[in-house]
Amino acid sequence: MRKTARHACLAAGLLALTSLTACANDAAGSSADTGSGGGGKGETVKIMVGGLDKVIYMPAMLTQRLGYFQDEGLNVQLMTEPAGVQAETALVAGQVQGAVGFYDHTLDLQTKGKSVESVVQFSRAPGEVEVVSDKAAGDLTSPKDFKGRKLGVTGLGSSTDFLTKYLAVKNGVKVSEFTPVAVGAGPTFIAALQKGSIDGGMTTDPTVATILDKKAGKILLDMRTPEGSQQALGGPYPSSSLYMQTDWVNGHKDTVQKLVNAFVKTLKWMSTHSADEIAAKMPADYSQGDKALYTQSIKSTLPMFTDDGVMPQNGPETVEKVLKAFNPNIKNANVDLSKTYTTEFAKAAK
Repeated sequence: MRKTARHACLAAGLLALTSLTACANDAAGSSADTGSGGGGKGETVKIMVGGLDKVIYMPAMLTQRLGYFQDEGLNVQLMTEPAGVQAETALVAGQVQGAVGFYDHTLDLQTKGKSVESVVQFSRAPGEVEVVSDKAAGDLTSPKDFKGRKLGVTGLGSSTDFLTKYLAVKNGVKVSEFTPVAVGAGPTFIAALQKGSIDGGMTTDPTVATILDKKAGKILLDMRTPEGSQQALGGPYPSSSLYMQTDWVNGHKDTVQKLVNAFVKTLKWMSTHSADEIAAKMPADYSQGDKALYTQSIKSTLPMFTDDGVMPQNGPETVEKVLKAFNPNIKNANVDLSKTYTTEFAKAAK
């Protein structure tokens, strides 16, 4: 569905604002074709998602499909980009009112003079998996072996890039000693792995499930559960969220509350329904012709999600610790974590 538009935009250069506008327009058009563009009456809110078909960002499309935005009197237009860093760019450029992406962008943006905050937290773990190609699996057995390797990330400056750098530094490998390669997700990531363009990389479901099914690679490190996050990162790692510019939040509190009401209702619904029931609500093309595999990818990722949208305790501190380990901007800055998220709306959600 979105692949043609997405690839056309990639060819034009994702980080250029002119191209980003084109991507947003293409995504909005393809979204409207499948019912994800809203189309209902009510206040219009545009949200850019760092990959609508990624399971880690599933609450965005699922909320639309369940009709919860409409129940709140909102006409939410969901747009898509291949990586969270492009969603961030669209938000900062003022092209959208909200971004669904990793919470860690709010800290990074604060050091750049941008005031952005998470208003509802979808997750308590990254939902990410470090995979390694079958060819490299014999020598690449832990992050200690990242030196000299080409490692796939969704985009440079993305959260997969951040986490890969942290895992390297934590295990004694300097960020200058390996090469991050922007390969997106889905077919582009898998092709890079199979062709040897990358030795391994960080990605999410359903890409992980497809890699395992094709026997194109193996799991090196699994961060789809709170336990996996604790083991790899030393604590809960709040990742997927809806974040917005603070000035906009303060000026549109009623609208933000309606958005958060809808998302929290979805998170609660997810916590009481099976992966099969969730998969049945998602667009048919998300399964890419293998509904059983798609359902399994949802089941594997479900443990990462919160059921109330509230920021996990000690989560922001873990994220700051991870970013300070390799990001000189954050390492040398005094980040005010209290300004990077709010629990006001999630706690007041219906």
